[in-house]
Amino acid sequence: MRILPLLLLSLLCTCTFGRLGNHVRAPKKRGMEKGSKGLRLQLLLPFLLLTLLPLTSLTSLFAQSSREYLELAELAHIEQMHMAPMRDGIRLRTDVYRPKTDKKVPVILSRTPYQMNGWVDGEERTRTYQRALDWVKAGYAYVVQNERGRYYSEGDWDILGTPTTDGYDAFTWLADRDWSNGNIGLLGCSSTAEWQMAVAALGHPALKAIVPQGYGAGVGKIGQFQEQGNWYRGGATQMLFIAWLYSVQHDPMRPRIPKTATREDLLRLQRFTDMAPEYPRVEWEDGLKTLPVQDIIRAQNGPKGIFEEMVTRTPNSKAWFEGGLYHDDMPFNVPAFWFTSWYDVSISPNLALFNHVRKNATTEAMRDEQFLVIAPTLHCAYTRATENTIVGERSVGDARLNYQEQIEAFFAQHLKNEEKQARPRVQYYVMGSNEWKSSTAWPPPAAKMQTFYLDSDGGANTLHGNGRLRAKAPEKDMPDAFFYDPMNPVPSYGGNVCCTGNAVKGGAFDQRVMETRNDILVYTTEPFANGVEIAGSIETILYVSSDAKDTDFTVKLIDVAPDGTAYNLDETIQRVRYREGYDKEVWMEDGKVYKVDLTPMSTANYFKPGHSIRIEISSSNFPRFDRNLNTGGRNYDESKGVVARNAVHHSAKYPSVVRIPVVE
Repeated sequence: MRILPLLLLSLLCTCTFGRLGNHVRAPKKRGMEKGSKGLRLQLLLPFLLLTLLPLTSLTSLFAQSSREYLELAELAHIEQMHMAPMRDGIRLRTDVYRPKTDKKVPVILSRTPYQMNGWVDGEERTRTYQRALDWVKAGYAYVVQNERGRYYSEGDWDILGTPTTDGYDAFTWLADRDWSNGNIGLLGCSSTAEWQMAVAALGHPALKAIVPQGYGAGVGKIGQFQEQGNWYRGGATQMLFIAWLYSVQHDPMRPRIPKTATREDLLRLQRFTDMAPEYPRVEWEDGLKTLPVQDIIRAQNGPKGIFEEMVTRTPNSKAWFEGGLYHDDMPFNVPAFWFTSWYDVSISPNLALFNHVRKNATTEAMRDEQFLVIAPTLHCAYTRATENTIVGERSVGDARLNYQEQIEAFFAQHLKNEEKQARPRVQYYVMGSNEWKSSTAWPPPAAKMQTFYLDSDGGANTLHGNGRLRAKAPEKDMPDAFFYDPMNPVPSYGGNVCCTGNAVKGGAFDQRVMETRNDILVYTTEPFANGVEIAGSIETILYVSSDAKDTDFTVKLIDVAPDGTAYNLDETIQRVRYREGYDKEVWMEDGKVYKVDLTPMSTANYFKPGHSIRIEISSSNFPRFDRNLNTGGRNYDESKGVVARNAVHHSAKYPSVVRIPVVE
């Protein structure tokens, strides 16, 4: 390696210039000419040695000093600040890290809206270099590209609303490089994954495989799920994007680099100009309480941007179908290795997309090249699993998995034409028993739906009430009622969430502290004599009434231990105005009972002997979801709500049920 010679050279330069300094500090008026030849040699020696080193080593010596960069420079050509042209003339910043070899190599592309600069606030950042090093060692060019309108990339940014042709044009540009073998794979989690599916639908011949992880914000409409990129759940707004957009959307008046800047200019600028706005910190626990919702970012003196338009949409707005979301009427013909997690924002629609592609990919061969991993972690926390993985408060055991090894084998098959390695169709983690399992499909074929009926004596309020889950529907309707006040909503406590700052902590937490509220209905099975494993989708049908024109109903699935500890597994919500579909709003009438089919929840959990299944029902889960103000208005531009008296009915006539996938 040349790192040691570089250090020795640095020492040599120091010694040489140190000697020169002695001459400068003590000049002799006479006799200097006698030593001038020696002095010239001392001056020339380091520069002669420098000419023997490659340019990348010079860059390492004088610009970057991290171990990751120096090691990468040994193995790779480092080409930063390429400005890849799009078809409309906009150019996107693209950094290339490719092996020092004469052979053509495949490309791993990560496209991101986030900061990818090597220098931030005058300090060197090394995460990209480490990732590049891993892939260069494996024989790939690793390429990172900023989305349109982000940092050094030109144009205007729109979350998943920039042209999908940007991805297509990037593929063409990369496939045409003289060092490329023409095969491209996509890799990333969250925002670096969410764009992959819609671009894959365009069918670029160079795109050979994708590995999307935590990709829910790229899923539009898939079957019964119409979350439109995690913006909604059951028609209610998921508030995570409000906090996220505050610190991500770039104000249209932000400073921009002139288009006349050369690559040489950009390489110089990147060391001390990272193009990143510095947003003041917001305490989102309070900030998300702002009403009306459309003013939340404005109230924090935040940036203007796409939020102002997005907040006015409905789940069926035309704009959702014009951007970069993947919908179930789009083709799909690319091998994919899908990564999801139990406590991610969008586990259920993510699983629905996997099953959709398995059934509807354009060829049998492509349907057979779809694989799935489900980890027991929060959003994009796969590789942070440890020997004792804690999710929220709950230990789920040793949840580690050889992710990098499996992903490398998948890409080697499709980008290098190496032999296919055997891998399970589905790898999923069962919490409770704390073990990885594999299956030929999702849900596992051995999972059979069992129906549990909601029942009570009319007082299921709080964990001290008389709510029950039973195998048989009650004959008489004894509804459980509560008052839902939008100004005193049920606080979110744990759950399947990310990106809300200090407003919500994701994961499993003991829900008993919440279950003392009178506006939470609690229904619990008898303790199981034998252990029960569930794996798949949990379906909930409620028969409800309200004296408001519109309201919400929320559901949580919970594992209750013998000591009473109650860990949440998943949660959902339904805005009742959309109970008949997202293309219309249908109001409620006081005194009438309505059937509400909530979007399914998902999990794999082992209920140990003595444990019970619990369902919580309420009308708010805030700020995980926005508050329904119960007025029947647009909600996002309203500041005042009304208190609703809501009820859940359960009887032979109104069979409110939860259907659980029990593994036999």
